[in-house]
Amino acid sequence: MLWSAVSAADPTSEPVTLDEAAQQATNAASWVEQNWSTWLSVGLRILLIVVIAAVLRTVIRRSLTKLIARMNRSAQAVEGTALGGLLVNAERRRQRSEAIGSVLRSVASFLILGTAALMVLGALNINLAPLLASAGVAGVALGFGARNLVTDFLSGVFMILEDQYGVGDSIDAGVASGEVIEVGLRVTKLRGENGEIWYVRNGEIKRIGNLSQGWATAGVDVQVRPSEDLDRVREVIVKTSEEFAKAEPWNELLWGPVEVLGLDSVLLDSMVVRLSAKTMPGKALAVERELRWRIKQAFDRAGIRIVGGPVPLGQEDAPADPTAGMSAPSALASPTSPQSLAASPIPPSTNLSK
Repeated sequence: MLWSAVSAADPTSEPVTLDEAAQQATNAASWVEQNWSTWLSVGLRILLIVVIAAVLRTVIRRSLTKLIARMNRSAQAVEGTALGGLLVNAERRRQRSEAIGSVLRSVASFLILGTAALMVLGALNINLAPLLASAGVAGVALGFGARNLVTDFLSGVFMILEDQYGVGDSIDAGVASGEVIEVGLRVTKLRGENGEIWYVRNGEIKRIGNLSQGWATAGVDVQVRPSEDLDRVREVIVKTSEEFAKAEPWNELLWGPVEVLGLDSVLLDSMVVRLSAKTMPGKALAVERELRWRIKQAFDRAGIRIVGGPVPLGQEDAPADPTAGMSAPSALASPTSPQSLAASPIPPSTNLSK
């Protein structure tokens, strides 16, 4: 009665007997019984792949984080010491290590998760050849479309890995120059001499001049009158330089004695004596200014005249040059000169008829 009622409710369907329904249920149960082991095997394989990928990603990321923290602690350990003040910039080391750690963590996560995803698709018997081909084409198209972004990113990665510059360095990047206040994977921030902030794309930097690595050279040109005694000038400069090298805090900024290189030029009204000294990176300008200040004071005490300086005592009443106030002779001063004849008025003509 039940199967007849169902058949009556749906006149389009063929009547199903109880034996046929039992046969279909038996076939379904047999199909499930035959494939459940395959399903279980595939499911366990996928679960194992996901678990291994998650554990491996977590372990690698934690290891990289501990490595970065150890690098920062080593930088902080020498901070505050004389060696640390010269060789280590804590903020620079911190930003560099954090940037390297971020890049390594991202690369590790991409490789692990990408490999796990491909292994899962392979476990599901999905053909990966079209997928890999499509991914390759999409990667090439993305690379051409965003080549500037890729160039900036890769340039930033290599700049950080090679430690070309860091926070606190004074650099000349070609397009801009100043003190580095932030180093990123795409953009480097510089503070210029007037306080402006420059945002420089890493891909646009073709050459870098780091003014904060190694040592700097302080060069000073001393210009004196040609009548001064060179031996006396050298003696005053050497004595002033030795006192300058022993004074605080310049004794720590100077990395060598101030050298008198000699005469750089000899002119009719002046002579130029050049000085040179090795200093700490970024301190050359301050050393030059202070050295000029001290040499000028020493010259004033010694009575050595610089170009345009005050007249020494005893020479204020010197007789003036008698020809200094004379003007150059004029061609019109002579009445017989061609210029005077040309400029003289024409005499009136006489009346011959009278």
